[in-house]
Parts: sequence; C-alpha cells; structure tokens
Amino acid sequence: MKIHESAENYMETILMLSQSKPYVRSIDIVNELGFSKPSVSVAMKNLRQSGHILVDSDGHITLTEAGLEIATTMFERHTLLSNWLMRLGVSKDTALEDACRMEHVISQESFDAIKRHAQMYDHKL
Repeated sequence: MKIHESAENYMETILMLSQSKPYVRSIDIVNELGFSKPSVSVAMKNLRQSGHILVDSDGHITLTEAGLEIATTMFERHTLLSNWLMRLGVSKDTALEDACRMEHVISQESFDAIKRHAQMYDHKL
C-alpha cells in the first residue's frame, strides 16, 4: 500500500517528537508542524485506522511497528540527504527544505547509492 507524503511526514514528526518527549500528543504535532488542530486530528484518525499509530486513553500517540518502519526510513533519508546537500555547499535552509521533498520521491535504489557514496566520502575525511 502506498503511503501519502503527508502521512509519512506525520509519522516522521511523531518519531522525532518521541525522541525528546516522554509522550507525544496531537497538540505537540500541531505545535511542531504549525497545522490546525482539526487537520492533525483527521490525520491521526487516518493513521490510527490504517494501523500506523496507537492512541491511548490519555491521548498519547505511539507508532506501531509498521508506522515506526516508515518513520525511521523517512528520518534516515531526511538526515542523510540534508547533510549530503550541505556538504555539497547548499545552504542549511535550502538543504533541509529540499531533503524534505526528496525523501518521499527518491527510489530505494537511488537512496542506497547516495548512502554508499556519502559513507565512502565520510571515511576519506
């Protein structure tokens, strides 16, 4: 099943927030992404129904195994691509913005090739 870019962004955001907070709530996502509460609420309902997140009775959001796999993939792509672009001389703001778009459309084959190249470059430093 193809996951939409917006769903991937929500899951990546949940992962990032969970690394710095004891629990993640919808309001945390609203504050992080700057989206409206109703928009985030609909997205969380869709992610819950698709089996990518769990929401407990206190409103704490956690990624399921399937959600965590997608979020981890997006986070790795975003991190590697933005760092790679900055090493190529792209400004930080542009690199972060471009990486955010690229992470969703790049094939696994192309990402793996960039990752191998970046790792070779890192070893030569």
